Amino acid sequence: MSVAFSTESAPPAPSQAADPKPPLLELRGLTVGYRKPIVTDLNLKLGRGLFVSILGANGAGKSTLLRTISRRLKPLAGEIFLAGQSLPSLKAPDLARIMSVALTDRAQVPMLRALEFVALGRHPHSDFLGRLAPRDLLMVEKALTAVQAGQLAERFVDELSDGERQKVVLARALAQEPKLLLLDEPTAHLDLRHRLEILAILRQLCQSQGLTVLAAVHDVEVAAKVSDLVVTLKDGRLVDLGRPEEVLVSATVQSLYDCPTANFNLALGGLELIPDGQAGRAFVWAGQDTGALPLRVLAKKGYALATGLFPDSDLDAHVARALGAKVFSYPSQKPPTPEELERLGELALGELATCDLLALGRPLAAEPMGELRQKLLRLAQRLEIPVLELGPTGELGPFIQALDRLKTLSTSAAA
Repeated sequence: MSVAFSTESAPPAPSQAADPKPPLLELRGLTVGYRKPIVTDLNLKLGRGLFVSILGANGAGKSTLLRTISRRLKPLAGEIFLAGQSLPSLKAPDLARIMSVALTDRAQVPMLRALEFVALGRHPHSDFLGRLAPRDLLMVEKALTAVQAGQLAERFVDELSDGERQKVVLARALAQEPKLLLLDEPTAHLDLRHRLEILAILRQLCQSQGLTVLAAVHDVEVAAKVSDLVVTLKDGRLVDLGRPEEVLVSATVQSLYDCPTANFNLALGGLELIPDGQAGRAFVWAGQDTGALPLRVLAKKGYALATGLFPDSDLDAHVARALGAKVFSYPSQKPPTPEELERLGELALGELATCDLLALGRPLAAEPMGELRQKLLRLAQRLEIPVLELGPTGELGPFIQALDRLKTLSTSAAA
């Protein structure tokens, strides 16, 4: 049984007029692959003005799907429609006015300046001899400006850096004035500056020009932050289509990439590696957003983690859970009663008794938190658990140095 995914809204009420426009892109029972199917029975509809990321592990079929939609590969089964027209029925010039493609192929363009390279994107709009009218030249200039590459116009393409070249390739695609832009790893091999610039440009074009971008993306963090929708592929099928805020929960990301050693935290918009615990187990008493960085430091050092006592909305709680920590927290919307806090404190004390290290945050004058801190400290001293003091937020140097000295002492004792 196939499952249909759509970005179309629910049917309008009788008083509302239905949108007469067909979906910009529609897949019906599409199967793609090279002789053998890679992804089967794809059904989805995409509207206009969207940034849509395709997510999946290597070999999931992301690039194959894009190549099929771009008509570089024939579908093994099913149909593709662009703006209501069957893909095979579209003549090349008409197709180029609807869809532009920038896949991973590195075009060989010796002795071609960036301006001339981008002008190739005007081919569907030029005359029989390929001559450029004044409007064509204006659109080439606008495309270069849109990707912040006007200063590259007279430079040879094969002399550009990867980031500069990616901008020029994108400008050529935009010069076609497409409604749909297909991209395969648009930020691969780019440094941070160019990656952010390309993503910002694409987002702005979706919003200002109604362009729809369909991009194969490896970086789930990027997809979460720039996408209106994400498509997830696994085991030869389309698993889900929806807003990243709804689709990209940690369990889904772990399953999608078969990666149980990392958690994706949607609130933080990032991945955290779960420590293996080979260095031991550490209890971090922090809260008020002071424990996030020490928790990450301890995780990198190989400590399994436990932490508390703070509201479950605290930044420390989000980071700790993403790191696989055992978290002793209470609901932020309802402060605990003294009895509830005492029970939570007893659980934390029991957990500390199983740990090899206590990282202790700054004292809190307010009762009963100050008393709980003292109980943790006294228990650690009685059990001879090393105690490291956490300094003010952002001042991690002394804590890291003390942690390294502790590790040196432990190694020497073991030897």
